[in-house]
Amino acid sequence: MLKPAVVTEPAPLLPFLFATWPEIKRTQMKQWLKFQAVTVNGRAVTRFDHPLAPGDTVALRTGRFAAPKAALPGGLKIVYEDPAVVVIDKPPGLLSMATPAEPEKTVCALLNDHYRRGHDQGGDRVLIVHRLDRETSGLMVLARTHEARAALQAHWDSFEKRYEAVCEGRLEPDTGTFESDLDESNPYKVHTAPRPSELTRHAITHFRVLSRSKTRTLVELTLATGRRHQIRVHLAQAGHPIIGDEKYGATTNPARRLGLHAVALTFTHPTTGKSIRLTSPLPKELARLFESGKPATRKTGTSLNDAPKTRPRRAKDA
Repeated sequence: MLKPAVVTEPAPLLPFLFATWPEIKRTQMKQWLKFQAVTVNGRAVTRFDHPLAPGDTVALRTGRFAAPKAALPGGLKIVYEDPAVVVIDKPPGLLSMATPAEPEKTVCALLNDHYRRGHDQGGDRVLIVHRLDRETSGLMVLARTHEARAALQAHWDSFEKRYEAVCEGRLEPDTGTFESDLDESNPYKVHTAPRPSELTRHAITHFRVLSRSKTRTLVELTLATGRRHQIRVHLAQAGHPIIGDEKYGATTNPARRLGLHAVALTFTHPTTGKSIRLTSPLPKELARLFESGKPATRKTGTSLNDAPKTRPRRAKDA
């Protein structure tokens, strides 16, 4: 892969490509552009007149015409990549990183193999920034360098992380906050402690109901903290475990999977300082559970940040 170039003044994409890499034949450059081998800020671009702005990073993925969102083995999809960061859409049933019981079929192993085979945007390995549970799907960030990982983890709690979950029963009210102290000493099952101790960490989850049916609720959740199984524990404590989550008390599994998906991430890029916002729609097997249900009092285009400020509701201790 050729070294990425940073734009210093406004310009259309194709003339910038010709001027930056004059050693590349123009017909070859046009082919790369056509087949999505040219990226601007990590996203494939095919328009020759795409406007570039100062600070944009332009890269040529010469190893393979593999566009973002291309499928990888194991059902992984890359939704963003550059030499410092890669963001994937993880399917359910896949571990984030290796364990003694499963050393190979993991996000890290599959991505490392992908890059070693020449589909490169940086080095030949990825580094965990955060994890998703095996049965949780959606957006997950990994770093390509140790410096990028350190920068991302240092500010991770300040980045926006939104999930959508299908939980059992009709969750009330429409908006609120779950707050409790979680004991994570058992890596397989987290529980709320009656009082803070050296074994607990405080956990805060904001929620907003998106839709309700007679037996289920679709809820948006924004993490103010990042604790193991935080969303699963908080919904279970509220009396509304996530569908398919037998570990935390669910009795139904209509989608044949855990009903939790990481739908949105907004983070500051560790090297460019730009804000990166990525989304992943709720999987069809979860969305279809509400196709015939009436939506809750939902305001189009709003988010938890737009909701009226109310006194947080503290989740009941287990």
